[in-house]
Amino acid sequence: MNSKKTRVNAQRFSFANPMDSSYLEHLSCLNRIVTPAPLKVVAWTLLAGFLVTSLALTFIPWVQTTSGAGKVTTMNPRDRVQNINAVVAGRIAQWYVNDGDSVSAGDPIVQIQDVDINLLARLEAQRQAAERRYNATTEAVNTARIDYERQETLFNEGLASRYDYEQARIKVQELLAKEQEASADLNSAQVNLSRQGSQLVTAPRDGTIIHVEAGDLATIVSAGDPLASFMPANAERAVEVYVDGRDIGQVTPGRQVRLEFEGWPAFQFSGIPDQAIGIFSGEVVSVEPSARPNGTFRVLVQEPENTIDCLGSDVPDFSKNMINCGWPPESYIRLGANARGWILLDTVSLGFELWRLLNNFPPVNNMAAN
Repeated sequence: MNSKKTRVNAQRFSFANPMDSSYLEHLSCLNRIVTPAPLKVVAWTLLAGFLVTSLALTFIPWVQTTSGAGKVTTMNPRDRVQNINAVVAGRIAQWYVNDGDSVSAGDPIVQIQDVDINLLARLEAQRQAAERRYNATTEAVNTARIDYERQETLFNEGLASRYDYEQARIKVQELLAKEQEASADLNSAQVNLSRQGSQLVTAPRDGTIIHVEAGDLATIVSAGDPLASFMPANAERAVEVYVDGRDIGQVTPGRQVRLEFEGWPAFQFSGIPDQAIGIFSGEVVSVEPSARPNGTFRVLVQEPENTIDCLGSDVPDFSKNMINCGWPPESYIRLGANARGWILLDTVSLGFELWRLLNNFPPVNNMAAN
């Protein structure tokens, strides 16, 4: 009776009374349960991928960049598009140029005619009259000085009274004052004649007439009114890039830049600049100390000089050698064309860069750490 009860209890499973191992040997289904081969492959693949990714994020270098859109401009403000203004008031008599014409320094652009056609003649007459008055006053001063010297000699010898001597000196001073007034009148007449004589407006330097303001004999202009838009030739190009304020702390003069120009085929790898295609280099020369209304900062990038790897003045081939060359000719990249720039910052690990971007942190600042 007791042995039967013991057998029943042995067949019952509980955490306090586990099944006998001899009983489990008769359960063949447990031996048939094995890990599937595809699952092992997936597990090993995931493990290898995790290890490779960890090593890559730790040891692969990545160049931090900050990018921004901009446009092509000039280094020198005097090389930018400027207005040619009227020097004197009058009416437009004749145009010598049209839109798009190339001009050299001193070439006539427009002739302005005064409303009074006899004004120049009258101004010339006034100048001549002022000149005659000045010459006459000068002669009178010279004569008065001779008389003053004679009176001084006679007074010292006792042959002339003090009154005559003092009257001669006063006369010299009065004539000197008149001489200065005559000189001022002569200068004023010459300035008026010179201004009105500048009715022929000429090109200040070599360049191109972009736009001519419409006008003819019926158009009256005042001094300072714009007459035409002028673009100087041989301008030194630059690119102004607008950078987000979060990254501006790392942008300093001397930083290298990669540029993509509108209309020029290019492909840029942000963190691997050496693998970019159709991208041109530049260098930061200035950073604005204050932000624009939209919160961005203006960064000015200058064009580098060509190196020995470039192809002379020809347009470089569609290759990576462009990075070491100057920018395309002005016939391809004109002033005002849109551009995009990537400013190269510090080199960090790829994992750090991904972590920074996910957390929206600014680039690491090694200068602040030092």
